[in-house]
Amino acid sequence: MNEILLIDDDPELGELLTSYLGGEGFHLDVAHDGERGLKLVEEREYRLVLLDVMLPDMSGFNVLSALRAASLVPVVMLTGRGEEIDRVVGLEMGADDYVAKPFPLRELLARIRAVLRRYSAAAAEDGEAQARPAKRNIELGEVVINRGARHLSLCGRDVHLTSTEFDLVEQLALNAGSVVERTALMEKALGRGEDFDDYVLNVHMSNLRKKLGDALVIKTIRGRGYLLAQPQGSAA
Repeated sequence: MNEILLIDDDPELGELLTSYLGGEGFHLDVAHDGERGLKLVEEREYRLVLLDVMLPDMSGFNVLSALRAASLVPVVMLTGRGEEIDRVVGLEMGADDYVAKPFPLRELLARIRAVLRRYSAAAAEDGEAQARPAKRNIELGEVVINRGARHLSLCGRDVHLTSTEFDLVEQLALNAGSVVERTALMEKALGRGEDFDDYVLNVHMSNLRKKLGDALVIKTIRGRGYLLAQPQGSAA
């Protein structure tokens, strides 16, 4: 099932992407306003949603908020070129990636495939979990990372992380005390190759630091990557 939903009020873009993505093995449904898009997500199962920030009836951010309250479907935001604040807000609200308009079709396709690869890998891991010993939790000071259930708790309180944020903190925690190269994080947590810019990584890392506060210290190692400082007395 390779169904994708485009929520965008530009009919020409809808026709273009229907033809182009159809040739790449995807079926595209198009909603020209947020209300219709949300209704389609309720009625059908999509592998991914392409969501424009500017919609005629409501903000794309409101649509994203409603989506995230009800679904874990991957979302790629379509933003105006140069509108950096839109990209940051979208990622902070739980979008998986963004593409700035106007975009090359091959770039959009690459972003779609990267997000789907990451979600497919996570789903495959979950499906195999019953057939193998449970993954060991990672305990770092007051933080407990439950790798099987994919959630993190701080002082016994659940911390809501997006799928991408969890992937990032898991990779850092598995290598606590050692530098994790930026390219490794891009590939393992974002599904991107080194030919992509790492702006999205920067924003997701900033969001993660805000949510973790002082509980875990993530250091930037200039020119290399990131290092999760190992709290004293913790055990992985």
